[in-house]
Amino acid sequence: MDVSFWNNRYAVAGHVYGEAPNAFVAEVAPQIPAGPVLCLAEGEGRNAVHLATLGHRVTAVDQSEVGLAKARRLAKARGVEIETLATDLADYAIKAGAWAGIIATFAHLPPDLRRRVHREVVAGLQPGGVFILEAYTPAQLAFDTGGPRSPGLLMTLAALRDELSGLELLMGRELERDVTEGGGHAGRGAVVQILARRNE
Repeated sequence: MDVSFWNNRYAVAGHVYGEAPNAFVAEVAPQIPAGPVLCLAEGEGRNAVHLATLGHRVTAVDQSEVGLAKARRLAKARGVEIETLATDLADYAIKAGAWAGIIATFAHLPPDLRRRVHREVVAGLQPGGVFILEAYTPAQLAFDTGGPRSPGLLMTLAALRDELSGLELLMGRELERDVTEGGGHAGRGAVVQILARRNE
């Protein structure tokens, strides 16, 4: 799933994963303190734009310029501004102590890169800042409703607890839920959800 894959996917009319924010992000967004927010692997901008409407200064990072162009158009349509940065997360360093919130929904990375990114997430939050994550678990392989088919790209709560050591886990759960996010995620899904806070 390289940049050409995502550019092609996002080149279709409409938003592949819908224009509404991820349901879990919308649920817990009030937990984000005032300040700048970083959205990782943000694609077409649904979460970034929602958070901008709540008053946050938002930076959306994704490798697909096609997706980010749609994110900027969505922001304009909603009367807000977001900053976008087209780069692979393998080439992006999260600035330490810079963010009131960091968001990653369905950002399925190779394990070594994921662990590095999550270390940078822990360091990147300001004191009191929160990290919000939703991703598919290995149980998702039993469904045909979205997500990668490689088990190594899927996440478990146990692994995330370890990778996010240094954050207080305010919410951590694995569950099945109906995921309705455009045509890209549609139907029953097996997910892990994380809300974690940096206290120091």
